[in-house]
Amino acid sequence: MIMVGNKQLPPNTFKDLVPYIKANASKLSLANAGIGSASHLCGLLFQSAIQTELTTVPYKGAAPALTDILGGQVSLLCDQTTNLAGHLKAGSVKPYAAMQARRVEAFKDVPTAQEQGLPGIEVKVWHAMYAPKGTPKPVIDKLSAALQKSVTDPVFRAKMAELGAEAVPAQRATPDSLRNYLGAEINKWTPVIKKAGVYAD
Repeated sequence: MIMVGNKQLPPNTFKDLVPYIKANASKLSLANAGIGSASHLCGLLFQSAIQTELTTVPYKGAAPALTDILGGQVSLLCDQTTNLAGHLKAGSVKPYAAMQARRVEAFKDVPTAQEQGLPGIEVKVWHAMYAPKGTPKPVIDKLSAALQKSVTDPVFRAKMAELGAEAVPAQRATPDSLRNYLGAEINKWTPVIKKAGVYAD
């Protein structure tokens, strides 16, 4: 996830962005890709971290939110690099911060929010493969084996890196690993959502 702004915003760095937001909060808007999306959660966490409420504008997906960022109708957007990659490379949006503990490999020139004095910002989008409840174990095992093979494919990994994404190691592409990770994510985000509730729509 990366926090970006429209090209008309005066601040060019995250260091300048935060005081600018605090001074102009009533005039600024924070777009998201829809209520409950990772983009929305990122915005909630950001507002909570800087203790400033912005006018949030929920969209039906990242594409219309990006359209309005490009057109200057909204001020800021926190979204996943796979959606932002083309615009970041083209320089059509202002990148302010990677919203995770380390920089995004494909956009190493974008510092993290943590590096820039905002600790505790860690928002990662991840994807998983699911099957209907009751799917026979041999079918699950076959799907899992195919997934493990896919995530080690060099061409696939290179394409993911190009988009600012990262394929998990093969040992994490298993039902047990996903179950454990999902449980940890639920435990992590439940208190964040409750704490940031004051900034929700």
